[in-house]
Amino acid sequence: MMKRRNFLRNSTLGTLAVPALATSCMAPSGSNAGTAEESIGYNEFELLEATIASLQQKMENGDLSARKITEMYLARIEAIDQAGPRLNSVIERNPDALSIADQLDKERAEGKVRGPMHGIPVMIKDNIDTGDQMMTTAGALALEGNKAANDAFIIAKLRESGAVLLGKTNLSEWANFRSTRSSSGWSSRGGQTRNPFVIDRNPCGSSSGSGSAVSANLCAVTIGTETNGSIVCPSSTNGVVGIKPTVGLLSRSGIIPISFSQDTAGPMARTVADAAILLGVLTGVDEKDSKTTASTGNALVDYTPFLDKGALSGARIGVWRSPFGFHEKVDEQLEQSLEVLRAQGAELIDIEEVIPGIKELYGPSRLVLEYEFKDGLNKYLAGANATSGVKSLSDVIAFNKANEKEAMPFFRMEILESSEKRGGLDETEYLEAVTMLQKRSREGITLTMETHRLDAIVGPTGGPAWQIDVVNGDHFGGGSSSPAAWSGFPNITVPAGFVHGLPIGMSFFGLPWSEGRLISLAYAFEQARPVRQAPGFLPTVAF
Repeated sequence: MMKRRNFLRNSTLGTLAVPALATSCMAPSGSNAGTAEESIGYNEFELLEATIASLQQKMENGDLSARKITEMYLARIEAIDQAGPRLNSVIERNPDALSIADQLDKERAEGKVRGPMHGIPVMIKDNIDTGDQMMTTAGALALEGNKAANDAFIIAKLRESGAVLLGKTNLSEWANFRSTRSSSGWSSRGGQTRNPFVIDRNPCGSSSGSGSAVSANLCAVTIGTETNGSIVCPSSTNGVVGIKPTVGLLSRSGIIPISFSQDTAGPMARTVADAAILLGVLTGVDEKDSKTTASTGNALVDYTPFLDKGALSGARIGVWRSPFGFHEKVDEQLEQSLEVLRAQGAELIDIEEVIPGIKELYGPSRLVLEYEFKDGLNKYLAGANATSGVKSLSDVIAFNKANEKEAMPFFRMEILESSEKRGGLDETEYLEAVTMLQKRSREGITLTMETHRLDAIVGPTGGPAWQIDVVNGDHFGGGSSSPAAWSGFPNITVPAGFVHGLPIGMSFFGLPWSEGRLISLAYAFEQARPVRQAPGFLPTVAF
């Protein structure tokens, strides 16, 4: 969660300044990424950059079966993730994947094709319940052995669509809500995830494995989760598309929570089209998540009609200028991207700030998350069945203290401890903070868009990936996720260029339930500036 840790720091420092990017280019100790020459062979893969449509075509033609496609991705996981560059993006492979694929092949042979996801291998973040042989741990050793009795709502929808559940992805432990000095993509259960473009660089988080895996072509698409930046940041640093939907478009039941007011799952993919396909199959009203009731009449089961190459013509786009200036090379790439928007017929309007007094909101936002994290996690853990027997946040803290060497070898758990000190959600302090945070963020974005008659607001998703540093923690280079996160409004990031071989993205965000319009704009931009490329698995940034 890129911006979450920024505002945790901001609440202490009282500034929006972000630590500078690390300048050292030394490879991490123990890296076996090999040389730049050796890395070339990692992309000799028949399904390299395959889309959902191209995989469907191969299955329809009889060139490949769902089983064969699944076998090919599993073999690549073994070669790229567990050996070779050792991305460490997959925390667990599904032992049922091949049997699922076989069943779907049988259905296809009988003339039944469920839809565009039929036979498509998908991986999901390890904080999402699956009622199968896989665990759900949020990367924490304290939850090792936790096997859910039932699928999360969105996983049930995913299975109904005919997808092959290939496995679970590593993540920043507890979705990066553990320490202000953590390394994104590190978990006590899964270790450190790496960036497939440059192996000694961080993949951002907290959906680190989801971003790294789909970028490295270990599966067709992935699902991540976001509270603030956890989909869009790893999408940006790994050079893929990420959609953080309106809160309530996708159910959160069966997902290890941080924030009832901000949490959402969302698709991560190599193309806007694939992200749009996956988004549509996950929507639906869930009686176990009251936020989804608001999606009635606003949710769609198919977002592909919005894939319009001409959508930028006549569009009015606000350019949020405050997140610029953290890195001159990022600014150069974004300015080139803005010129693409203009060339496609969009009118750009510079906006200095979308939420007046935004600096004042970082402190209250941390308070809100701590209250909601304690409440939500305690409810989830009450039904967990981890080997350790943890049933509450206080149990997790006690487990970590008792197993300090394994659970906390690099950084502490001060956020867990400060959250444990919070009271219930009936506390005046919490109620005032959450009301103010949502009111000011929602009104700020809405007023900005209405005043300037905007279709969307754009800004840099973040800076280039920093070097992995488990000792000192992350070194973020700016970002723009907080307004959409606090308000619960949608946000889409699209690859927008490279800085020294490291991807950066541009974010499109807007009003609630505007996923269709944002997908149109993001797709038109992607088609006009197709910068996405398969990662090279380089050992370090070349001097």
